Amino acid sequence: MASASAAGQANATPARPATPWLKWAILGVIGLVNLYAVTLMYIQGETIFALVTLILVATGLYVFSAPGAYVHRYIFPGVATMFIFIVFPLAYTIWIAFTNYSATNILTFERARAYQLSQSFQIADQNFDFALYGAGTNTYRLALTAADGERFLSPPVELRVPDAGAQPPASTAAIEVDLLPATAPLDAEPLPIRDLVRLRGVLQEVRAHLPNHTDLRMSGLRQFSAIRPLYQVLPSAQGGDGLILVNQQTKERIAPDMRSGFYRALTPEGEFTGPGIAPGFSVFVGWKNFLRVLTDPGVQGPFLQIFGWTLTFSLLSVIFTLAIGMVLAALVQWESLAGRGLYRLLLILPYAVPAFISILVFRGLFNQNFGEINVLLSQIFGIKPAWFNDPTLARTMLLIVNTWLGYPYMMILCMGLLKAIPSDLYEAAAMDGSNFIRDFFSITVPLLMKPLTPLLIASFAFNFNNFVLVQLLTEGRPDIIGAQTPAGTTDLLVTYTYRIAFEGSGQDYGLASAIATLIFIMVGVLALINIKIMRVDRPT
Repeated sequence: MASASAAGQANATPARPATPWLKWAILGVIGLVNLYAVTLMYIQGETIFALVTLILVATGLYVFSAPGAYVHRYIFPGVATMFIFIVFPLAYTIWIAFTNYSATNILTFERARAYQLSQSFQIADQNFDFALYGAGTNTYRLALTAADGERFLSPPVELRVPDAGAQPPASTAAIEVDLLPATAPLDAEPLPIRDLVRLRGVLQEVRAHLPNHTDLRMSGLRQFSAIRPLYQVLPSAQGGDGLILVNQQTKERIAPDMRSGFYRALTPEGEFTGPGIAPGFSVFVGWKNFLRVLTDPGVQGPFLQIFGWTLTFSLLSVIFTLAIGMVLAALVQWESLAGRGLYRLLLILPYAVPAFISILVFRGLFNQNFGEINVLLSQIFGIKPAWFNDPTLARTMLLIVNTWLGYPYMMILCMGLLKAIPSDLYEAAAMDGSNFIRDFFSITVPLLMKPLTPLLIASFAFNFNNFVLVQLLTEGRPDIIGAQTPAGTTDLLVTYTYRIAFEGSGQDYGLASAIATLIFIMVGVLALINIKIMRVDRPT
């Protein structure tokens, strides 16, 4: 007993590494590299990604260094991967669902404010002719002449054309140039027009400053003009709170509207008026996107129609693939059938072909004018169905193709389960005068359905999110008339979400995330039902 106890303690104690310094060195290098990466993420404004990376790396270093966390080392990589690729994207999607994040509200408030403050306008009647003189390799002097003949000259300044293929791209920061009064033009030839064209991109970044503090920018190939910031922050002495901006041309005051995510004009009473001023910024909108799905007629109608079709498509796909797969499995298991092995091979072949190839082949076969299916139907019945333009025919085509793609999987499952049915059941039925069809519905189907039920629920959940089939075959079309969002009669919820997020000019990521969250909840409920069924089947 004593020796067994000692052996058990020895097995429970983690083995001491032969070279502990090597482990600490590797952990130290990993920690330093990731700390550098986290710092870069934070500097570039990716605070959330930096925080997630920091938490995962810190947890990983603790798990792989602390003796008390030894048993967690084997499962930590899987947990970390699940957190990175499932939990974090899911949490981020749910967060986006509560914002107005879209193509028109894609910036943060700070960047939208900086954009407005960077706008400028050209002051009339303050134009200067300019010439450029070489002063060395990639070094030039800028000479400006006012309309009244007053001249200004800059010291030598470097104007280097950036390498278009450089990685990372060269910075486009402004080039500040101070001008000094000049009494006479330079005794040199200015650069010809072709050199100005070559340097045009660099010259547009030049900010020239006159001695009287007037700022000039390039306004033409031969001209610089005085500019002034379009917006300035309203001073606190005039009632400004640091957020209100004043248009220097029109004296109009604008302020950020945190409900719409746009800068908007203010009335003298301080009320918002007029449309939003682009670009917008992302703000928290609460349940607005979810309420749009449930109450906005332009979104609710297509959503409910697509939701109904998604349920119908998933259910019929499971029924059709199961029925065909089960019948074929029973047939190829029939001992009286000669050449069963060849039939099995031929019937499983569609499963071996990549799905996207089969879908594209069917897309060609169903072509209204040149597809072989319509050619055959035209010759026999004199009809050419519009498979891609008629909503009913398009949905029928989707079910036909999906059944073709899915029946081999069901057939393989049923072939394996048929082996588990005792043969004496069929022998007893034969003695009672039963036939093949009666055996199929009285013995085979009841005994197969119970073990198949969890797999059928999983198949339903897969078809619920069958993105590839719809996107490659119909792209969701034909479109639903009157929908405010990109929506088609053959769209499933997952493709509908994709089209809202990435098609059209709106690109409403917030609404798409709200629908994606609803899809996650539906599929999650199906998974819970599946787990519950499997627990019920578990013997006590």
